[in-house]
Amino acid sequence: MMMWGYGPWSGGGNWFSGLAMMAVQVLFWVLIIWFGVSLFKRGNERTDTLKTRSDAMDILRERYAGGEIDSEEFHRRKEDLTK
Repeated sequence: MMMWGYGPWSGGGNWFSGLAMMAVQVLFWVLIIWFGVSLFKRGNERTDTLKTRSDAMDILRERYAGGEIDSEEFHRRKEDLTK
């Protein structure tokens, strides 16, 4: 004899199946958010490299302006930084 409405997949469900489905949904959204954040961080790596170069150039200019290095060394290091 078949009984309709009983069992874990009958629609009535139990507390465990509801909890499992909720855990799957939470995991899904955590993965989506993690993926978005990792894409955002990868996009910013390129701008960080450019910022580092400009910071190095600023330091080089300050050293030249302060008289720590001469014109020849300034131009040689500037050439190295712009490669």
